[in-house]
Amino acid sequence: MDTCTLFVIGRGTELLPVSRHSVDSLFSLGTALIIAFDTFFLTKHFRNVGIYEYAKNLLQEFGKIPSQDDSISIRYFVSPGYTDDWVGLEPQTNVCGAADTTLLNHGRLWRLGLVTAAAHRLDADLIFTPSPNILPLGSIPVAVTIHDAMPKRLSAELVERSRHLKAAAWVAAKLSQKIITDSERSKKDLIDIYDLPPDKVSVVYLGYDRNTFNSLSADFTAQQSLLKRLGIRRPYILHHGMVQLRKNLGRLICAYELLIEKRRDLDLQLVLAGPLGMGSEQIRQRSDKQVQNGKVIFTGTLDSEDLAMLIKGASLSVIPSLYEGFCLPMVEAMACGVPTIVANSSCLPEVSGGVLRYFDPLSEEDMAITIEDVLDHSELQEELARRGLQRASEFSWRRCAEETLMVLTGAKSSNPINSGVGSQVEVGGR
Repeated sequence: MDTCTLFVIGRGTELLPVSRHSVDSLFSLGTALIIAFDTFFLTKHFRNVGIYEYAKNLLQEFGKIPSQDDSISIRYFVSPGYTDDWVGLEPQTNVCGAADTTLLNHGRLWRLGLVTAAAHRLDADLIFTPSPNILPLGSIPVAVTIHDAMPKRLSAELVERSRHLKAAAWVAAKLSQKIITDSERSKKDLIDIYDLPPDKVSVVYLGYDRNTFNSLSADFTAQQSLLKRLGIRRPYILHHGMVQLRKNLGRLICAYELLIEKRRDLDLQLVLAGPLGMGSEQIRQRSDKQVQNGKVIFTGTLDSEDLAMLIKGASLSVIPSLYEGFCLPMVEAMACGVPTIVANSSCLPEVSGGVLRYFDPLSEEDMAITIEDVLDHSELQEELARRGLQRASEFSWRRCAEETLMVLTGAKSSNPINSGVGSQVEVGGR
């Protein structure tokens, strides 16, 4: 095996090396394969939504994949005034190219069927959509990414637009020919909830922005300026990600209060970085006293560069989330070489590879004890930082794109194109 041409393929918590020949085989399918890439979420309206980042990075990496023949073509939809400015301006190859359509501007109708009409105009063999917000009707098979089972695993009080998300996920799970999801835990949840055949669901781990989130030292002057602007005056514990109820930040605030009450010698601030989401007012009210005395800080939305500088300055990153499909903030913190502790819920132990410290997200006491234990032991901090950094290095958007393409081409090669709506033909997995 040529070690200079290795990339990694995810399977469970183990990431396995695969030779370049595995990728080359994708372009030797015998007949041309046209994949229509749904770009509905690639508009500035969704820039702070995780699906935007997922779709953006997949499309950019697809555009970098070299083709040795004309056996595959990825066509992505663009429309003036709808798709983000960069979409359609990326370098095009014989693998990946733009397709103009004004149908994208029709919002809900696009998801209810116009995407299929646009794909028909391309003579597409397969539609790939990075979100379950699609009605997979028509003769063209649909491969859909359902990132998690959150609407079913959490109560409606914790999930925005819960009823809509439940309905969309059910339709996508039942009517699409192939499902991609972000972790083995999410795969198990989807299979159990929707009674799906296991080989209909494939796991593809996400990537992260390695150019921004890395272990390189932050510019000291810029970092100090940022901390001063945000009101950070002392060592701090950090959580980053959208401030919303399912992130379990209320219990994190309680754990922080328990800790500083018990340990007056720990002069720490708690920084909650990210845009405000569902239930954020409730969370802010819960911490109102600590906000007023400067101990708890809400930063609001930060750009990626500022966020990375903030992460790199933290004493500890804490992820107390009740449910995640992958948890990109956890991987970003690990990639920055910051000691990280996480909840023992959903996919978090799996994606982190079991190399971190874990706590019960329903117990403020357990959370506080784990935070205290790490802060009291420099050797443990170094170990968590080192092991987290090593694990994070195994994820990349290039690997995500390559494995996604494997799933999509496998769907074509094992599923008849004219299978029609509601087909029970099982699509081969990886």
